[in-house]
Amino acid sequence: MSKKTGNNMNLNLPPEVELIKDNLLYILLGGLLIVGLWTSVHTVAPEEEGVVTQLGKFTRTVQPGLNLIMPFGIERIHKIPVQRQLKQEFGFRTVSTSGQRSTYSKTPYLDESHMLTGDLNIADVEWVVQYRIVDSYNFLFRVRNAEETLRVMSESVVRKIVGDRTVNEVLTVGRQEVASRAEELLQAMCDEYENGIRIDQIVLQDVNPPNQVKAAFNAVNQAQQERETLINRAESEYNRQVPRARGEAREVIQVAEGYAFTRVNDALGDAARFNSIYEEYRLAPEVTRQRLYLETMEKILPKLGNKIIIDEKGNNVLPLLNVDQQLRGGN
Repeated sequence: MSKKTGNNMNLNLPPEVELIKDNLLYILLGGLLIVGLWTSVHTVAPEEEGVVTQLGKFTRTVQPGLNLIMPFGIERIHKIPVQRQLKQEFGFRTVSTSGQRSTYSKTPYLDESHMLTGDLNIADVEWVVQYRIVDSYNFLFRVRNAEETLRVMSESVVRKIVGDRTVNEVLTVGRQEVASRAEELLQAMCDEYENGIRIDQIVLQDVNPPNQVKAAFNAVNQAQQERETLINRAESEYNRQVPRARGEAREVIQVAEGYAFTRVNDALGDAARFNSIYEEYRLAPEVTRQRLYLETMEKILPKLGNKIIIDEKGNNVLPLLNVDQQLRGGN
């Protein structure tokens, strides 16, 4: 009776169930085929490089484009962005970026940015490490979790450099030196660990004193900037005035040298003239004396105005010359 009842139940199955039961093998094979295609076909982006591992062991690298690997997890592909610049932020995180404005979060990351300087002060240092992956194999297999290791290395390097300098150096004139030195040391550590990373740049995003003393440090910084401004202004004035003073001094010296040259030459000329006259005088004293007298009178007489020359024996000539009228006329 029960056997007859069971046959009646089998006969009462819906047609859809009967169809699935009859084609179950094909459905399973189709599902396996879909899963196999899904796990074997992968697309590598243009800025990426694919690293293929078979059961965890490296086998090959593949280039951008459509690539096939063994399905069902036998082979896995790791996509490494070798053509893109990456960055790590310390002391803050970029929450969102919309257009030209970005939103940052700082509060949860103060432990990263607070550092002890060489003069036992606290500085709040925020920085960014920009890097590229240049060797995908070393990046995956030389160092476990290379990105986290890079973060630890970066923090260690920056803390070491800041700890060797005073807080004033870190806040003002030494910022660029800190960034350059940190970049050198971090790249040296990456080369030593062979993690396949090249450091492009370390940027000190913001360096501030603690909030409790920020006002005092800002005042010091402003005073130093004013000091630099005054120094630059004084140097500019120095560069303007000193060359002009040197030029004027050189001009005075040249004028004095020219005057001395003229006076010396005049004196030499007068001495030569006197010597020549003396030689002539020795040869003919009377003639020379007479010539000198005439030349002297020729220079003096034109400056005397009207002249009246009379003989020393002419006693009655003066009334006839109307000398009184000439004197009253101003002649």
